Amino acid sequence: MGENIKLARKRRRLTTMQVAERAGIDRSTLYHIEKGNPSVSFGAYFNVLRVLGLQDDFLQLAADDEFGRKLQDLELIGKKGND
Repeated sequence: MGENIKLARKRRRLTTMQVAERAGIDRSTLYHIEKGNPSVSFGAYFNVLRVLGLQDDFLQLAADDEFGRKLQDLELIGKKGND
């Protein structure tokens, strides 16, 4: 994900300083984001994606919970037999 964010920044011809300032984070935090460092807060990732106009991508995380729906369906089928 970090590499994708870095590429998106470069495609928009934004410097690390510009993105960091607009996202309200330190430049070193942006560096960690672009390296994919998992210790950076979700909020910092979201702010950078917002600056890049990619916040809708962030909101799609875990949107399609196919496995969870299957588990729920199995539970509902089991309960149906009890009705």
